[in-house]
Amino acid sequence: MATAGNGPSTPSEPGVRLAALGFDAHDPPALARFWAAALRWEVGDEVEGEVELVPTDATSFRIRFLPAPVRPPGQGRIHLDLTTASLADQQGSVDQLLGLGATHLDVGQGPDEDHVVLADPEGNELCLIGPENRFLAGCPRLGALSCDGTEAVGRFWSAALGWPLIWDQDEETAIRAPGGGSIISWGGPPVAPKPPKNRLHLDLAPAIGVAQQAAVDQLVALGATRTDSGHGGGGRVLLADPDGNELCVLPAS
Repeated sequence: MATAGNGPSTPSEPGVRLAALGFDAHDPPALARFWAAALRWEVGDEVEGEVELVPTDATSFRIRFLPAPVRPPGQGRIHLDLTTASLADQQGSVDQLLGLGATHLDVGQGPDEDHVVLADPEGNELCLIGPENRFLAGCPRLGALSCDGTEAVGRFWSAALGWPLIWDQDEETAIRAPGGGSIISWGGPPVAPKPPKNRLHLDLAPAIGVAQQAAVDQLVALGATRTDSGHGGGGRVLLADPDGNELCVLPAS
């Protein structure tokens, strides 16, 4: 994706907002420190084994690192694209993250690509995007959550979050909050096989004045499905989006 395609569409009023990106981790504190350096965010408090990263920029959601078993082999369905301000910034970021435990990762990228692909210390893919990339122009350091997914799932998330489609072409979709910030994109077919459990998932909070059950009902009406587990810890309700990816609806605050 390089530029916006068809004009943005405007979804109906959503019942949820994106609160956090949930990130399964074998060692949440250590992985949180790595990503704090990568994103230039701050590490928040640790509560019952969970560690949260707090944005230092215009990003509207947080990242929560959750204790989980060692990750299974294979590439995940979601990875993070990080922006850079210059070629020196890109190379400096690569060197910094390699020093913090990242490794180079070959996913079939060619020698002329404008991005560098790394894996974090637990094997999760990330890309450091070159400064000339127009698609991520104006995004914060966390430029995009880049996902394997169908056109249908992109439209589902557009409606669920109330984020307009900024790209809808050749079965690829992308959305962004009306006020700007990070992009969420889906690359269209072929979609990578779904692992037993994704390492990354989206945590949704009911909008102001919306009950948790009403938010769940709206998501189901849009195409989400209830999972066998039903409820997670702390009153969270677990669902799956139309591509089978886990999502979590938090209790109303």
